[in-house]
Amino acid sequence: MTCADAATNASGRAAPQHTGARGPCAEEALPERKGERTRRRILAAARRRFAEVGYERATIRAIAAEAEVDKSSVMQYFGSKQELFREAVRWHLPHDELTTGDPGQVVENRLRGMLDHWAADQDTPMAVLLRTSMTSEEAAELLRRRVTAEVTDHLAAAIDGPDARLRAALFGAMMMGIASQRHLLHLPDLAEADVDDIVRLAAPLLRGLIAPEA
Repeated sequence: MTCADAATNASGRAAPQHTGARGPCAEEALPERKGERTRRRILAAARRRFAEVGYERATIRAIAAEAEVDKSSVMQYFGSKQELFREAVRWHLPHDELTTGDPGQVVENRLRGMLDHWAADQDTPMAVLLRTSMTSEEAAELLRRRVTAEVTDHLAAAIDGPDARLRAALFGAMMMGIASQRHLLHLPDLAEADVDDIVRLAAPLLRGLIAPEA
């Protein structure tokens, strides 16, 4: 997925562009061709349908209608519903921008990115993948692979201490648990809490996982 795809994950309209912890990638200031606009519109419509009805119940016909294109256009760009889903929920974290020499700042960057942006809107790629993983094994497997690649692998490589991969996996589990209960399940105490309060209480726990000797 390109940065342009992530930029229209809510309504099909271009969203404000951010860097660092505020978004999975930065938008290049390049002219956009008609085909790219159509592709982005299909991806935005697909995210909305997958988030609303799940992977199994979403149809190419319904996605095409919402994107205001022919069904054949969806197939031309993506080939199959499975490939469309994979593209629609693909996300990458800006690790270089999130990482500093201060483990506490690294934790805060990731927490705020998760709570304010990556999973905050129900139609972002991460939020759609989290939601659909609850009812689809296809989505659950994608989520397992994505969290392993984007969280566990990156954090484990930077942890100087024993049980690096387990520590990184626990970090990812806590992050995804917070995001799921706040944004998907809407547990009242988490859903209504101020982000600053969540960061204040959760950051020390997460920091202890990635910087055990600090």
